[in-house]
Amino acid sequence: MIKKHKILIFALCSYGLVLIMSPEKILPALGQSRYYFLEMLQILPAVFILTSLIQTWVPTKVIMKYFGDGSGIRGYGISVLIGSLSAGPIYAAFPVCQTLLKKGASIKNIVIILSTWAVVKVPMLINEVKFMGFKYMIIRWILTIVAIIIMAQLTGLLVKMKDIEFSKEKDLIDEAACILCGKCLHAFPDKVQLVDGKYTLIGESTDDLRSVCPMGAIK
Repeated sequence: MIKKHKILIFALCSYGLVLIMSPEKILPALGQSRYYFLEMLQILPAVFILTSLIQTWVPTKVIMKYFGDGSGIRGYGISVLIGSLSAGPIYAAFPVCQTLLKKGASIKNIVIILSTWAVVKVPMLINEVKFMGFKYMIIRWILTIVAIIIMAQLTGLLVKMKDIEFSKEKDLIDEAACILCGKCLHAFPDKVQLVDGKYTLIGESTDDLRSVCPMGAIK
C-alpha cells in the first residue's frame, strides 16, 4: 500500500513539514493545490475519453505504421504536429502517450510528442510572436525542434521498452458499459464466457475483440 501511494504519502508529509516549519504558508500552498486539483478535474475526463478511443478504435497496425520504429521522418512530422496542436497542460499528455506506447509507438516519437506539447504548442507560438516578434519565434522554434529530434534519438538509444513500467491492469469487460448484446461471445467464444449473467474475459483482450463491442466495454 505504501509503495503504491508513495507520491501521495510524500505530498502529505511535505504539507505536514510546511505546517510545522512555516504555518503561515500552509494556506497559500493548499490554495495552489486546490487550483491544480480543480484544473485536473476539468481536463482529465476528456483525456481518459481520448485514451479510451485510441485504445478501442485505433488498430495497433495503424499506430505502428505512423508512430512505430519504422515510421521514420513521417513519424517525426506527425508527432510534432500532434504535440503542437494539443491543448491542455503537459500532464494531460502522459496517459495519451502511455496508450500510444502500448499500441506500438516508438519511444522516440513519444519523446517528440511530449516535448512539442510542452514547448511549441500553437497557442504558445502565437503569444510568442505577439510579445517577442516573428523572427525570434521562428528561430527559437527551429532550434527547439532540432534539439527535440536529437533528444528523441538519444532517448531511443538509452531507453528501451523493457525499461518502462506500465501499470499492471487486468483486461476486463466493464459491467456498467456492457449491454449484454453477445457479439463478443459470438465472435470469440474462446476468449469470452458468460458467468452468472455477465460476460467475462478468458485471458487478455485483443484489438479484434475490442473492436467487436459496440459500447467499447472491453478494456
